Amino acid sequence: MKYSVPIVISLLLKTVCVNAQNTKPIYTSGAYTIYPDRVVQDKYTAIAASPTDLKSNFQSPANLFKSPMVDFKFSINGKDNEMLSGNDHHFICSGTNNDTPLIRFGQSDADKKTVPQGLYLKPSSQFRIRVDMRAVLDAFTTKGYYTCFNGDKIYKDDFKGVFVAGSAAPMIWDFNNLINHPELELKDPDGDGIYETTLVLNKPGDVSSTASAWKLDKDLSAFPQYHSTYQLSDALYNLALDEMQNAVEPDSTFRTGKEWSGVWTRDISYSIILSMAVLQPKVAMYSLMRKVKNGRIIQDTGTGGAYPVSSDRMIWAVAAWEVYKVTGDKAWLEKVYPIIKKSAADDALNVYDRQTGLVRGESSFLDWREETYPRWMQPADIYESECLGTSVVHYQVNKVLAAMAGLLGDGKAVSGYLHQADLIKKGLDHLWLTDQGYFGQYLYGRNNKIVSPRSEALGEALAVLFDVVDAGKQQRVINSTPVNGFGIPCIYPQIPDILPYHNNAVWPFVESYWAMASAKAGNETSLMRAIAAIYRPAALWLTNKENFVASDGDFAGTQINSSNMLWSLSGNIALVYKVLFGIHYNEDNLVLAPFVPKALAGERSLLHFKYRNAVLDIDMAGYGNQIKRITLDGKTITEAIIPADLQGNHKIKIELMNNTFAGKSNLVPDYTAPETPAVTYYKGKLTWPKVQNAISYRVIKNGKLLAVTQSLTFKVNADTYGEYQVISIDAKGVASFASEPVFVIPANSQQIIGAETVADKSNLPYLGFTGSGFVEISKTINTTLNIPANITKDGIYIIDLRYANGNGPINTENKCAIRTLTVDGHFAGTAVLPQRGKGEWSNWGYSNGIRIKLTKGKHLIALCFKDANENMNVDINQAMIDHIRLIRISDN
Repeated sequence: MKYSVPIVISLLLKTVCVNAQNTKPIYTSGAYTIYPDRVVQDKYTAIAASPTDLKSNFQSPANLFKSPMVDFKFSINGKDNEMLSGNDHHFICSGTNNDTPLIRFGQSDADKKTVPQGLYLKPSSQFRIRVDMRAVLDAFTTKGYYTCFNGDKIYKDDFKGVFVAGSAAPMIWDFNNLINHPELELKDPDGDGIYETTLVLNKPGDVSSTASAWKLDKDLSAFPQYHSTYQLSDALYNLALDEMQNAVEPDSTFRTGKEWSGVWTRDISYSIILSMAVLQPKVAMYSLMRKVKNGRIIQDTGTGGAYPVSSDRMIWAVAAWEVYKVTGDKAWLEKVYPIIKKSAADDALNVYDRQTGLVRGESSFLDWREETYPRWMQPADIYESECLGTSVVHYQVNKVLAAMAGLLGDGKAVSGYLHQADLIKKGLDHLWLTDQGYFGQYLYGRNNKIVSPRSEALGEALAVLFDVVDAGKQQRVINSTPVNGFGIPCIYPQIPDILPYHNNAVWPFVESYWAMASAKAGNETSLMRAIAAIYRPAALWLTNKENFVASDGDFAGTQINSSNMLWSLSGNIALVYKVLFGIHYNEDNLVLAPFVPKALAGERSLLHFKYRNAVLDIDMAGYGNQIKRITLDGKTITEAIIPADLQGNHKIKIELMNNTFAGKSNLVPDYTAPETPAVTYYKGKLTWPKVQNAISYRVIKNGKLLAVTQSLTFKVNADTYGEYQVISIDAKGVASFASEPVFVIPANSQQIIGAETVADKSNLPYLGFTGSGFVEISKTINTTLNIPANITKDGIYIIDLRYANGNGPINTENKCAIRTLTVDGHFAGTAVLPQRGKGEWSNWGYSNGIRIKLTKGKHLIALCFKDANENMNVDINQAMIDHIRLIRISDN
């Protein structure tokens, strides 16, 4: 009798499960169980039939039921500008052909209807969407612009099109990427002001699936061989090595993932630190050098035009240092040191906050704005924020620079880098949450910042690994940081009405850093949970996925995903090298600090492990994080240190102490914070709509708590300067993000200087400016703007610029304009003018604010283009300046 492949697999799975019924689990949670040879999650099982053979019957639950309820929203120019966030349109697709009623742009639906029981979204459902844009077009004709719900103006010449965002594929909720999906643009072919498009929902090709079997077909003999009594662990290690070879391009650079070609600075850097420096040092070098331009490290295309809104490119330096420690290649060190030094010098001017000691810019790797920031934050606000992960990266970069400078004889530089590292370390006190026992996410706001109390997984892990805090605080961070049943979420609690990607998501590479941090802090409970959180998805899906949903553990629910992800597979390998065997590199030696949880006790070996000019065969037995006895070539050695000058083949045997140790994991249920209030100000009163589930509201003035109220209004003093925000609080005391700051500025506290009064105004045909015109700045035009100012009263002032930058969209490309601001010839700060929309030159907004003390009298403010102001594009560094604003915020 012949059987189909699925039946054969099913029979094999059942047979193996029966044979292994009495096998003791190595990890059990409420959601899944891991055994030495398999993973079981509900009705799904993945089995390691051998170290080179894995099988899984996993099917994404997302494919079993697709709701016919479609939530969607319209967008002009790829912005979330139709209605308040969370206020969407809803339609139930009950048949194969579905037409929405004619929807007026900006008009809310009636209450959301309930889906009838048993109704599913039919395959290949036609979904015709129609929106009435006549009110918008009439406003273009009569006024030249349309005013959005939030007061933003869209000028006729800046109108690029209307798009639809939504919950059902092919729709997406990533507004900033709508312009890259032409199928989501609505058209008006007959010019009647009614725009429409027809989408096909639940197409067969939309089914999310993974392979049912993996069998090694590559030669792994060139790489270290790992063997243990845990067949699942061995197989996942070999799977990662297999996928690693897929991740090397023909030009000997790393490919980021199956769906992501090219070299990306942060992806390769985090991967190199995890394990690629060991396994692929030459590819690591080639890939790192691919991310250098004009002698500086490249910040990949990103928010507002990349650097300095995004500023985590410097993790490149930590990766380059890892390559040196692994290889001992002095020529490599001499090549990378000046690159890192030059890049760090730019950062000292552009992103280091001299007041807080922290580093400005987007959270490292969390580069999808609304996934981790409140919706009101524009790129200039994200630049001005000061986050945990990126600050910790820069702390380590300065430590690395000091070490490099010492090795290369640049002794004068050592103390300066160590001093800068110390300033960042002290600055992190601003983010430490004493009651919670971990760091907050970032400082944010505008002129007065507050801390976001959400945890940020990668930053917490790096703070432990890079010794930003002492051993006691390291243990608190690991014990206290919230984790969910399927892993550590990127942030916690989650943001409402934002689909999973960084929000409500676990990234395996982050979990690997968390595992390493747990081992460093001596926390077995946290470590074993992290190992399980990495093993489960890789085994069930037979690939190292980029991410998965934190709340249900499924890969299919995130906005973007990819198999064969470089940093995920690198992290899987790091569990063997950097955790179980505890292999760590110094400048002149290799240190072994194994950490084997009791659940993984037993014998294991790592053979043909290369370290510089030596090849090591390492055998290890037992469990714990203390070594009872270690021998090198049969001779007992007192310290687990392998010198860098060791050559040839050597055998190392390690016997662990079988010690037990304390530690806990702060396992918490999935939780979503309340929505951020939308606050308005009129005649001495703040007002906001009721937030669902909120029972009270905190009113913040100038970064400090002013009051707690249950009212939806609050009176303020209109005669004194104030920056007000409101935070909603739910019944469990969980806080929302703070609202967009509302400024109450007395008339005599603000001075506006039109740019056209200090330089020749531009004749470009842009609209929406104040005064009589605006001024263009570029690398050749108005490279210095001298702005005389007459200050009538001593005090602390905020200086910012009203500007336009239509050189690119809000979420990609690299044309952020950067300028140095001086006052009376002295450096005052860096003015950052991010992209605001491709071709949207009538879209005006404010730069970051620069705080400075000014005395009564005349001062000369200058906006200058300096070498440190080069952006990642190099050729285009341009903006339009409408006016310069000076706001007096306090006496001192």
